[in-house]
Amino acid sequence: MVKSLDAIKGPIEQELIHFEKHFRESMKSHVALLDTIMHYVVKRKGKQVRPMFVFLSAKLFGPTNDTTYAAASLVELLHTATLIHDDVVDDANERRGFFSINALWKNKIAVLVGDYLLTRGLLLSLNNKDYQSLHILSDAMKAMIEGELLQSQKARKLDIDESIYFDIIRQKTASLIAAACSAGAASTTKEEESIEKMRLFGEKIGIAFQIRDDLFDFGTDDVGKPLGIDIKEKKMTLPLIYALNNASTSDKRKILRIVKKDNEDKEKVQEVIRFVNESGGIEYAREAMLKYRTEAFDILFSFPENQARKALQELVTFVTDRKK
Repeated sequence: MVKSLDAIKGPIEQELIHFEKHFRESMKSHVALLDTIMHYVVKRKGKQVRPMFVFLSAKLFGPTNDTTYAAASLVELLHTATLIHDDVVDDANERRGFFSINALWKNKIAVLVGDYLLTRGLLLSLNNKDYQSLHILSDAMKAMIEGELLQSQKARKLDIDESIYFDIIRQKTASLIAAACSAGAASTTKEEESIEKMRLFGEKIGIAFQIRDDLFDFGTDDVGKPLGIDIKEKKMTLPLIYALNNASTSDKRKILRIVKKDNEDKEKVQEVIRFVNESGGIEYAREAMLKYRTEAFDILFSFPENQARKALQELVTFVTDRKK
């Protein structure tokens, strides 16, 4: 049975309570409008899975410290900034059941708010002289931007094979979770081999996490994400790539035509969803997700057992078995 997120938080409960205060402080501004928006951002925060990865990765090697808190805040500030910018790019009016920043304050304000959060994160690390965390997260941000641009480039021709798909999600999604794990570890250990192993652990979890998210596009659960949204956005995900690779030439041409030109037609999108389900794409992607999860567990279990390791195992299970 998958544990709830609240149950998993046990070993870092006090850290997360202190983190809330640390995070709120890092977002304050003397500009009234910005302070109002920051209050709104804090109110609609998500599950904070990435800060959990920071704290648990840190406690895998030793007690948390000021550097751990700064790393967790930096990760969450950068993550929040990217979500705000994504909503502008996608012209999205909602995020986590709330109006998006751009829906309430328009695109110009939303872009500036995202920039402000990025800057606050960078200054937080510099002021604390946490240069290693800053380097780790800067690398992650570079990878995220490159992954997004690679996906946009490939969306024009839909010429994405499996290797390119994994390159995209490794950069777009997995890089930030990898950074959270390695920055957390770096705050409590100086062993470069352990820090790198935790980066690789986070990367594999990030890939599994994204495959799980891609599967929602073809399922039947109410996950808060409309079915077929990836198809409408011309995103080539693993279930669809597999289905196309194993389709006849005529079926492949037909499905690609729908994704390119008829992606706003609900009936046509449903046709693509049926095609993927009937082609074994769902099972193939789920097996790939479980493979990455197993590889992540192999890395995790190479470290001595403690409460943090157990909680990390449970957190990994949670993010890959989640229903939304």
